[in-house]
Amino acid sequence: MSKTIVITGANRGIGLAMAKICQQRGDTIYALCRQSSQQLDGLKVNVIEGIDIATDAGIALAISALSDVAIDLLINNAGILRDESLIHFNKESIIEQFNVNALAPIALTQALLSNLSKNSKVALITSRMGSITDNDSGGRYGYRMSKAALNIAAVSLAKDLSAQAIAVGIYHPGYVQTDMVNTLGQTTNGDISSDLAAKRLLALITELTMAESGVFKHSNGEILPW
Repeated sequence: MSKTIVITGANRGIGLAMAKICQQRGDTIYALCRQSSQQLDGLKVNVIEGIDIATDAGIALAISALSDVAIDLLINNAGILRDESLIHFNKESIIEQFNVNALAPIALTQALLSNLSKNSKVALITSRMGSITDNDSGGRYGYRMSKAALNIAAVSLAKDLSAQAIAVGIYHPGYVQTDMVNTLGQTTNGDISSDLAAKRLLALITELTMAESGVFKHSNGEILPW
């Protein structure tokens, strides 16, 4: 049975790859982004531009554009990555990452609650860099802090939505070959493709039940530590 799926950050990377897979299997896609791309336009899905989910105006536009849409799956995928260190510390970029990575996905989900119903699902694309237990290299203060904040917020969301039978998935996609990773000038640009990450994530989301709502998983199925 086809689903109605909303994906943020759908103009490139993992979001675009998920939109492509869902479109090919016959789902109705609403692709939210600040600015579309040639690849996204080529999918012939419902593209909603001008959505900066870190702003009140962006949230308001999303509410308006989706006012009559019954959402089966909301995928909070949009995010940013900056690179602070203890020596090169930047409060502004840390706050920016909090706003985009941690606060915005929860704010958008809250804003679209009336579009969700029993058996709808909410997926949050986070990172194992938000794991305290898994942090063995330090640095990346804003990204780590914002993803840790998203993780705990996602657990609260899972508990708050349990009475409505809305399952919440919390997913690390893997070290993916994306433009976001490449902006850091790494010598290696990820170890799996966006397409593979998207395929794995969508398989996990399809299998998601209320029994596993609020569980933090790697896209390979591994349960990750907090």
